[in-house]
Amino acid sequence: MGTTIKNKPPVIVKRNEYGLLEDKNVKYVFNEDGSVNWRKMIKPEFLVANRDRTDETDISKLEDHELIILLGGLKDLANIRGYHSVTYTVTHASPEYVCVSCSIVWIGNYETEKGESVLFQSVADAGLNNTEGFGQMYLAAIAENRAFCRAVRNFLRINIVAKEEIKNVKISKPSPNKNSASPDIYLTNLMKEKKINFAGIRDKMVKEAVDGADGWGTIKDIPRIKMFEIIERLQKT
Repeated sequence: MGTTIKNKPPVIVKRNEYGLLEDKNVKYVFNEDGSVNWRKMIKPEFLVANRDRTDETDISKLEDHELIILLGGLKDLANIRGYHSVTYTVTHASPEYVCVSCSIVWIGNYETEKGESVLFQSVADAGLNNTEGFGQMYLAAIAENRAFCRAVRNFLRINIVAKEEIKNVKISKPSPNKNSASPDIYLTNLMKEKKINFAGIRDKMVKEAVDGADGWGTIKDIPRIKMFEIIERLQKT
């Protein structure tokens, strides 16, 4: 008979009677009232300067409103704090707009009443007016991440905005107007720039056996996802 191998983790992290991790790699910081100062628990590698607010890059010299926290930092804090479940509910969905709520059931600790679990919920949205570029293909995912970030930040009383909550506007370009958010208008302008006509794009898609391409009469007939794919390909030419 073969030898039975039992896999086990090198370290089993446990929580003490206060609900805090017994881990030598986790050093808790406390406020004067005895509560955990989650703001000071953020690891430096998860903080970056908000270049729309400051030219300073040394995060140790910046105020909270001049900083941005990365998604990984909030996930790290959530794991340290401890939670039972994360649930997402889509409250509205359309090709142009998605709204999602994120509910987190946090484990009880010495900060909660009678050490009981706490349910906390936040809502966030993503639409053509608060996203940009290819992110508009993933409105649901963006709304989901935004809702999670907001739920963690608000529950842990962190007043640093998350990167996922900020529209990615490049300073070197003018702010997009209402029409620039429409991919068909963007594609039309890109085609003019590349000197490519609609018939050429349609014929190429037909040759690539793209479903329904032979029935495209105008740019507006191109499915939204395929439109972004075409834009990406043209930008690389």
